[in-house]
Amino acid sequence: MASSSSSSVVMNMNKLLSYNCNTNSQAFSQKTRFHSPLNINQQHYSTRLSSETLSLKPNKLAGAILQKHLPRCTTASATTPPTTDDVPDATKEVEESIKVLKKAAKTRKVEKQEVLAALGVIKKANKDIDPSNFLDTLGGTQSPGNTWMLIFTSKDKIKQGSYFPITAVQRFDAAGKRIENGVYLGPLGCLTFEGKFSWKKRILAFTFELLKIKIGPLPPLKINLGTQDDKEPSTKDPFFIWFYVDEEIAVAQGRGGGTAFWCRCRRVAA
Repeated sequence: MASSSSSSVVMNMNKLLSYNCNTNSQAFSQKTRFHSPLNINQQHYSTRLSSETLSLKPNKLAGAILQKHLPRCTTASATTPPTTDDVPDATKEVEESIKVLKKAAKTRKVEKQEVLAALGVIKKANKDIDPSNFLDTLGGTQSPGNTWMLIFTSKDKIKQGSYFPITAVQRFDAAGKRIENGVYLGPLGCLTFEGKFSWKKRILAFTFELLKIKIGPLPPLKINLGTQDDKEPSTKDPFFIWFYVDEEIAVAQGRGGGTAFWCRCRRVAA
């Protein structure tokens, strides 16, 4: 019974990044959307890209990561400091795409095709982006790690996609190698999966061990998914391939082939 339940959960997770969201759905209140506070247990999620906490500006960290690996044009003198004109077009294109995604996360008003194009550029350039700091940025340096809100999902080949219509938040704990994936429906309740992950280069593979279902003010129902063992998750399990991660956004492809991006967020007292 536990094995069947676990297989069902994994199957549903594999579909996550290939799911074509209906952004016109009236089934969820605005409380579940990006700009509004999320009221769960007198707590809500606040994004780093909210208008109250961040004004968008060129990302210096992103530029440093990209320019370290992409080829630069040669200058007349070896001692002449490089200028912005020396940065290859490929680097500029990626940096512009990152700005597009940050604007999309903040406003949710960037056209879908523009977001899809930006995801495509970053995916294509991922081999030129240094992943050495990805895990620490995703999961922090100490428990309980960092939380990220899902903003946009696309199907395979990044030709179709949409903004995710409900509040879905993932927590990565790099120190404890733990993962938590939650869907939050305001005062109605929430559904969360907890488990462990492994990391190799830019691939984060994971398995879920525990399902929690919370309805309104009632205590959460906990269901053991029957996967608690010493086996390390591998690419035979669900996984993400991370193309880009900085302190504000993250871009990855799921096992199902769909690409998505997240915005860094935090849970704060209401």
